[in-house]
Amino acid sequence: MPSAPSRLLRQGLVRATLVGNAYRPRLRSRTLTIPSFFAGWLTTEAAPLVTAAWGLTTLQALRRREGRLTGADKVGLALSAASVVGMAGLVREALRSGEQLDAALAPEVPADELADAPRAMRAGAVLPVLVGNRRRSITRNIAYATPDGHRLRLDVYEPLHAPLPGERRPAVLQIHGGGGVIGSKDQQGIPLLNHLASCGWVGFNIDYRLSPKVQYPEHLVDCKRALAWIREHADEYSVDPDFVVVTGGSAGGHLCALVALTQNDGQFQPGFADADTSVQAAVPFYGVYDMLDRNGDHNEVFGQFLERMVMGVSPQQEEELWRSYSPLDHVRADAPPMFVIHGDRDVLVPVGGARAFVEQLRAVSDAPVLYAELVGAQHAFEVFPSARAVRTVEAVERFLHHEHEKYLSARAAQGVPVPVAGA
Repeated sequence: MPSAPSRLLRQGLVRATLVGNAYRPRLRSRTLTIPSFFAGWLTTEAAPLVTAAWGLTTLQALRRREGRLTGADKVGLALSAASVVGMAGLVREALRSGEQLDAALAPEVPADELADAPRAMRAGAVLPVLVGNRRRSITRNIAYATPDGHRLRLDVYEPLHAPLPGERRPAVLQIHGGGGVIGSKDQQGIPLLNHLASCGWVGFNIDYRLSPKVQYPEHLVDCKRALAWIREHADEYSVDPDFVVVTGGSAGGHLCALVALTQNDGQFQPGFADADTSVQAAVPFYGVYDMLDRNGDHNEVFGQFLERMVMGVSPQQEEELWRSYSPLDHVRADAPPMFVIHGDRDVLVPVGGARAFVEQLRAVSDAPVLYAELVGAQHAFEVFPSARAVRTVEAVERFLHHEHEKYLSARAAQGVPVPVAGA
């Protein structure tokens, strides 16, 4: 067992390294980017819990020393104290994410909505999200398609209260990430779907086929199958088939943007080309928007991974195919309203790609394109509930609620009633 002085010094060194990595993660390193991400992600988003754990272990080490501190002990304690100050800065950045999200929403969401609803929600929203919002019911593992004999499943998140007679509720399709090779509906999008269901939405969290068993464009095709299934089963869940939105993070953010920008595109709807795969809004989180990496943002290893696992062919061999899987090459005037969210310390999908995508989409889209760049946020920052995740969930709900209200107002002005359940 190591001696107490060694333990205190080692604790200080490890903590200083973790905090330094959280502020300055390693980009484009073949060997360090992945470990840098995981260390930075957990340190940043779980900063209060990590700091509390550090305090307990420090007290244990001090108790063993019985007040007799060596020079090494004092150096270790000084490093730990400096690390705690750094952690306080990470917490402060997370708490300020609400201001950044408000600023991103301000061009589209009226000031009175920003001033009233979020403050009331924040007063009571953190604890329910942390412990699991119970104002919803979940039906799991419903089969929505069987391509090539592979049964694809989804979970349905519904408000706990039954719909009113004839009521049609807005729906959200959630697409998980994982680079197209891992991940599932059981691991991602849970805080957001819980919150939206408590606000009257119906959420559909889907699985899709993964590489290397399938490659381009089957991930997107499966997402579109799920979207078609939602509309086919709209009556069953009292969903308004004319108002379905899409969201997702990482690979799910990439697919979310593609779903939004390739609406009703027959090349991605084999066997169901006539199905309506339009969406009324999209919220992609930290997605890859340029598969060809024309800005030079990607790690070399990531490009090789995409070639071998996702695309099955090099960009030199089939550049047009790679372009067809890049949201950047599908920007269009009739794109739906979009709220793009990215962290400025994302090392897996650097933020430059999101900036370029938003700039080009804003140049051509007739609909609002909102962008929130969250200071201090790593990749996958909202996968588990944290101060930043809670504020992000609330901001997404405000954006989607605003778009739904616009939709209802436009229909009312045109004298077009919202579809009635069962009609």
